[in-house]
Amino acid sequence: MTVRIEQGFTEAERPKAAALFWQAFAAKLHKVMGPDKKGLAFIEQAINPKFALVARDSSEQLLGLAGFKTKDGGLVEGSLSDLANIYGWFGGAWRGLLLSVVERDLQLGVFQMDGIFVAAEARGQGVGTALLSAIKDEARKSGMSEVQLDVIDTNPRAKALYEREGFKAVSKEKTGPFQYLFGFSSATRMSWAVTAP
Repeated sequence: MTVRIEQGFTEAERPKAAALFWQAFAAKLHKVMGPDKKGLAFIEQAINPKFALVARDSSEQLLGLAGFKTKDGGLVEGSLSDLANIYGWFGGAWRGLLLSVVERDLQLGVFQMDGIFVAAEARGQGVGTALLSAIKDEARKSGMSEVQLDVIDTNPRAKALYEREGFKAVSKEKTGPFQYLFGFSSATRMSWAVTAP
């Protein structure tokens, strides 16, 4: 399969991009962002194409995307009022508070990857590898010294991909009592040192 990577997705592709995100992260976010219909509606509203690298096939079909976060924003950005639009003020407030627990702060010189997801029908065909390669290139262009990402303990397939692509585990964080809400007990921070092309 020929895979082409480019920046962002179109407004017409917003529902598909949101659906891919939800498909990848629903197990982790369902208890906080559910029901599914509302979670998907929020993601569709909040997903930002400026912070996405998109994989397409030769017929321009969206195969997957990799998100990233910079000082200017990230892949999924939603304010309290955005949450309230979907869940009401009370529902938006407690969801916002819980989501802040899993939010990562930016670090100087670090290109923060903010999720990678591939359509089910395109898995195992090199799409994830192509997206990771594009993330590395983006980090180089941005003058960053490393790429960081987090992978949860219930996703060994993703961790194996990152390891094959040269990412090393640098720390592990337990979720403690939040594991019952988010469905995973720990997240491993992985890092790739930016090298010359």
